[in-house]
Amino acid sequence: MKQKQIERWAPVLLGLALLLVWQAVCAVFRIDDYIFPSPWTIGQAMLEFSGPLAQASWKTFWVTMVGFSLSIVVGVLLGFLVGSSRLAYAAVYPLLVAFNAVPKAAIVPILIVWFGIGIGPGVLTAFLISFFPITVNIATGLATLEPELEDVLRVLGAKRWDVLVKVGLPRSLPYFYASLKIAITLSFVGTVLAEMTAGDSGIGYLMQSAGSSQRMPLAFAGLVVIGAMAMAMYELFSYVEHHTTAWAHRGSNAS
Repeated sequence: MKQKQIERWAPVLLGLALLLVWQAVCAVFRIDDYIFPSPWTIGQAMLEFSGPLAQASWKTFWVTMVGFSLSIVVGVLLGFLVGSSRLAYAAVYPLLVAFNAVPKAAIVPILIVWFGIGIGPGVLTAFLISFFPITVNIATGLATLEPELEDVLRVLGAKRWDVLVKVGLPRSLPYFYASLKIAITLSFVGTVLAEMTAGDSGIGYLMQSAGSSQRMPLAFAGLVVIGAMAMAMYELFSYVEHHTTAWAHRGSNAS
């Protein structure tokens, strides 16, 4: 019990320690706020601009959720296709790897030409940057199904489709949740990147405006808000994972 309490509070204590060190460095070396603001100054900026930050964060959040939802649908379908067929794996997987290697910052200007300034590039960038981890993890979960288990199920009369749907997909759930926790953070990165390049609102646009006017505390406040939203979604998926795939973590939780 004591070990679990220590693990629960360890991130909080480490975060507080880092904030104290950060504040001390800024105070000792007298670093100007327009170069590297202190946590205290960033907190003041968050209070002063709480209204614009709340409005911008809501815009970024729902644009990210739309793109992330698309990535789940496409990622699961592609992952099922790639993981269930050796031919599809050989044909599609190399193309997915090549596409994922393309810097998404290079795609944003193309999206601007196609969809203009607004939410379109943000949604698509969030989708393009986050569907790959979902596809790979679903495909891995299906492709690593034990041949012995599959043979036993076929002897019992199960068809290939039954094995994939009734055994392969449930077995892929831990991989799926792991991919969601990665993909949601990437989705926020994609949305903010698009907002800084092609947006007219949102956290990325606010940070770009604050940086160009040398209001660095406000720009750092935007970073804090993005990190908080990503962390909240990460913890949400961790909670759902813990309560839906406890069978996959029995050994690691036993103590």
